[in-house]
Amino acid sequence: MESIGRYLRKRREMRAMSVEEVSRATRIPIPSLERLETDRFDDLPGEVFVRGFLKSYARAVGLPVDEVLARYSASRRVTQVTPIPVMSPIQKASKRRFGVAIAFVLLLVLFTLALSIVLKPRGRDLPLEISSWSPSAPLQVSVPGRAAPIFGVDWS
Repeated sequence: MESIGRYLRKRREMRAMSVEEVSRATRIPIPSLERLETDRFDDLPGEVFVRGFLKSYARAVGLPVDEVLARYSASRRVTQVTPIPVMSPIQKASKRRFGVAIAFVLLLVLFTLALSIVLKPRGRDLPLEISSWSPSAPLQVSVPGRAAPIFGVDWS
């Protein structure tokens, strides 16, 4: 079985088309077309581009696209290698987000505490005995063992 590159070149030459004409029809650069015709697929940008170039080339030369792609797939059978699992950046981002969330909650608590200290009313932090006493009310002090106040009306 002939290679896909030779197959494409033969079909192009049978239609009496130059590489420049195919390049204009497909908008594929001439060096990329030459790489396709010489089976240097590894020198092309990537698998998606190679397949796209092959589809465009097949249409320009009048070949069935499915047949060209099937020939390419048959010629490029590569054993698939299972990639080594690597720690994904998504896991790192989730850990970082968790840390940011904890820091945000702590800052919110500290901000609330500072705000409550700053906005605390000042008149209410006096003891109850001093804050409720007025000069017009008599001063009453209770002494253990005595029922009557010291400065009250009843001195018995």
